[in-house]
Amino acid sequence: MRRGSLAGATVIAIGLVAAAIAFAVVTSLLDTADATTDLRLSRIEQALADSDRRARDLGEDLAEARADVARLRDDLTVLANRPPPLSTAPAAPAGPVDAGQVIDPEAGGGEDFEAPQETQQPTEVMLLAKQRFNKGITQPRNRTMIEILGQPRDSYGTDCQPVTNPRLRSLLDTRQVGPIQVTMLRPALDSLERVLTRLQANEPDIYAKLGTAGALCARFIRGSTSSISNHSWGTAIDLTLAGELDGFADGGTQLGLVLLAEYFNEEGWFWGATYGREDSMHFEVGEETLRAWAAEGQI
Repeated sequence: MRRGSLAGATVIAIGLVAAAIAFAVVTSLLDTADATTDLRLSRIEQALADSDRRARDLGEDLAEARADVARLRDDLTVLANRPPPLSTAPAAPAGPVDAGQVIDPEAGGGEDFEAPQETQQPTEVMLLAKQRFNKGITQPRNRTMIEILGQPRDSYGTDCQPVTNPRLRSLLDTRQVGPIQVTMLRPALDSLERVLTRLQANEPDIYAKLGTAGALCARFIRGSTSSISNHSWGTAIDLTLAGELDGFADGGTQLGLVLLAEYFNEEGWFWGATYGREDSMHFEVGEETLRAWAAEGQI
């Protein structure tokens, strides 16, 4: 009986040990399976998030492409409706005409000549050598503006609406800058002050005639129902000379704006005269300048 009891106890003990080992192995396998499953789920969730992000980017690219198509259609409309020339003046010389030069229709052979300074008013319209401007300055797209400053508001229309984004509103200010009063991003106002200080010292006649057609204005760009105007972030301004707006998309630019554009370019602003639809009264902070301000903690 003692031997039988001892053998039975031994068998039971061995069974318990085997059961414990089996339980430990199964538990370890389950833990490993759970960890593997969690890792796979995490990777799937990350892949879905990346896909959503790429889909949003593609959607923004598509919206901007549609806006570009709308602008091109407007360009074609402007060209189609442009009246024919009133006279048969000699052909203009090949190549762009520099700032400060006009074409004399009576000079023979279409040669350039330097107009007397007393006849050149700031509002005088001239042809523009576009390649001279915006070198190394990128026009910021909506994606860049939203990345740096966020959405100005939840919805937009064709008319100006107030900014509702609390962070962006905290970065805006209204200030008298030289002869004009504007509401813009604070570092943009500081930059604008530097531009107009130089303008006053070097071109006092243009400075005295300077006005504005608006700066901060949360809305879609002209002719679009999807692309947001950079005026919405307070980083763009439209300027006038002697109360006159420069003609939109007419191929000509007021002389005073040509001179002023050089100062804006040196401050890292992009000039709208080089758009597909020429908009010479429009100046906006370039992407490189915005990113520099962000890196410096100014915005």
